[in-house]
Amino acid sequence: MSDPIQPYIARRRAARPASPLVSLIVPVFNEEEVIDQFLAAVTGIMRQAGIVHEFVFVDDGSRDATAAILSARLEAGLPGRLVGLSRNFGKEAALTAGIEHARGDVAVVLDADLQDPPELVPQMLEGWRAGYDVVYGLRVDRTSDTAVKRGSASAFYRLFNRLSNIDLPHNAGDFRLIDRAVIEALKELPERNRFMKGLFAWVGFSAMALPYERPARAAGTTKWNYWKLWNFALDGLTGFSTVPLRVWTYCGAGVAALAFAYALFLVLRTMVFGIDMPGYASIMTAILFFSGIQLLSIGIVGEYVARLFNETKQRPIYLVRDVIAGPATDPEAPLANRHDDND
Repeated sequence: MSDPIQPYIARRRAARPASPLVSLIVPVFNEEEVIDQFLAAVTGIMRQAGIVHEFVFVDDGSRDATAAILSARLEAGLPGRLVGLSRNFGKEAALTAGIEHARGDVAVVLDADLQDPPELVPQMLEGWRAGYDVVYGLRVDRTSDTAVKRGSASAFYRLFNRLSNIDLPHNAGDFRLIDRAVIEALKELPERNRFMKGLFAWVGFSAMALPYERPARAAGTTKWNYWKLWNFALDGLTGFSTVPLRVWTYCGAGVAALAFAYALFLVLRTMVFGIDMPGYASIMTAILFFSGIQLLSIGIVGEYVARLFNETKQRPIYLVRDVIAGPATDPEAPLANRHDDND
C-alpha cells in the first residue's frame, strides 16, 4: 500500500531551496555556565556544514550574565537576535516567542545545555530537503535522566496518547526542525496554556523521526523539578483531552446505580426481616468515601475551569522587554519567503 502523503512530500521536495535560512531557536534561562560552550559547538557545526543560519535567543527572565554574554557576542557579529522577555514566563512561552521571531525558511528548536545534539541539524535538513515538514529528535537512550524521570515520562506518553485524539511520539521532546508552513500554522494558535509538544503534534504535517542518544547536560543545572513536571503534565492532559471530565459522568452514573440498588436492597430487607438499625461505622465509611469522590471530581472540573479563566482574560502569552540584534542583523528585516504548495 502506497504512502497517502507521498504526493505532498514529492511536491515539497521539488520546491525546497538548496540553501535555506535556518533559524536556531534557543530559549535561555540562567545559562551563563554553558552558553559559550554552546555557541562554540553550534557555530562550528554550522560553518562546517555551510548552513546559512541565524540565532533567535529568547531570554526568559535570566538573573545571571546570560543576556550580557549574548549581547556581546551579537555585537561582535554573531548572526541573529536576542529577544528579552520582561520576566520569566516559562519555557513554553519562550518557545512561542522564538517561533514568532524566527525569520528563516525553517527553524530548529535547541536547548542551550547541549542535550539536543547540534551535530544532528545537518541530518534534519536532509530530511527537510526530502520533503518532510517536521523532523523531530527521538530519544533512544535516556540514561542521562534518573530512573524516576524515565518511568514517569514513559507513563505520561502512554496516558496522553490514550486520552487525547492526537498521537504524541514517545520520547520526542522539543528538539526538532519545522518548516515555515508549520511555523505559520503554530502562530495561528492563540491559547495561553501552552503545551508545545502537543501543539507540534496537533498541527500535523508530514513528519519523520531522527533517533539519537540524549547526552548529559554539558554544564550548569536543570531548571526543572518534579513539581514543575507534574504541573506541565497536567497542562498537557487538560489542554488536549476532555476524557477526565467525561470519566466523572460515568462514575456518577455508576455510583447512582449502586446507590439505587442498595436502597432497593434495604427496602426489601426491611419488608422481610423488619427494621434494622444500621451501624455507625458503615455510615461513616460511606459518607467519607462519597465525599472523597465528590471532592476529587470537583478538583478535576476546577482544573478545566481555571484554564478557561486564564483563556478568557486574553492576556498576551509573553511580553518583550527588548530585542537586541548585532550589526550584521537587521531587526526590522522581513521574514524569509514562504514556500507554498503551489510553488
